[in-house]
Amino acid sequence: MRLVRITECVLFAALGILAEQIGFCAPAIAADPGVLRVGVTANAPPMIFKEGSDFTGVEADLARAMAKALGRKVVFVEEKWDNLIDALSDDRIDIIMSSMSITLPRSYRVAFSEPYLKVGQITLIRAQEKWDYAVNLAVQAKRGIGVKPGTIGDLLLQQELPRAKRKYFSSGEEGARALLKNKIDLFVGDAPMIWYLAGQYEAKGLAVGPLQLSEEHLAWAVPRSNHELLNQVNAFLRSARASGQLNQVLRRWIPALQ
Repeated sequence: MRLVRITECVLFAALGILAEQIGFCAPAIAADPGVLRVGVTANAPPMIFKEGSDFTGVEADLARAMAKALGRKVVFVEEKWDNLIDALSDDRIDIIMSSMSITLPRSYRVAFSEPYLKVGQITLIRAQEKWDYAVNLAVQAKRGIGVKPGTIGDLLLQQELPRAKRKYFSSGEEGARALLKNKIDLFVGDAPMIWYLAGQYEAKGLAVGPLQLSEEHLAWAVPRSNHELLNQVNAFLRSARASGQLNQVLRRWIPALQ
């Protein structure tokens, strides 16, 4: 199955055609000591997203700053979320900088940097609706709870609200639009994304729910065998923290942290 998928990727790349039925196939970029290949899933504003063809957000700013500090050129490599760790293992990227939370299962496959931001899973709701947070959310959310697949929010719903009707969306924007159209009753995601969406859709009646569902730490992931890069990444983080550069970038994109 994997051989077939790779063959298809090569064929469609050669033809210049993106085939939705086989998923996104990122062009291979050979390892180069002068290049930092940064793996991203650019659908999570304000952390990492695209404006036109440009990568932007917290992760993009920090990736460029890190590459400069390391004396390397940054190249962003887009992958589906579920493919990021495989891309790292297969040496298609050097580092994952894509709003990834530290979890025990992931730590068996990657080496995480020191965390750079503490976040939690929170909810996006319709502002005019009242929720009783003492009552099971799955019972109240009759239309379903929206979430991005393969995320901590998805895992949280499966573990804590197994009877909830989950509806999957490829991006927070898609989830917010579904909430506005009454296709779901809640959308769950990382706090920075939910704050961003609430700001974008405040005039249309969306707001942040008052309940934080979890607490986790975001970090960057490198191959477990690449101790040199891990040390360099952690050194950059400490320097950026000490100089105020890290806080400056975070507060630029996440005003709620101020």
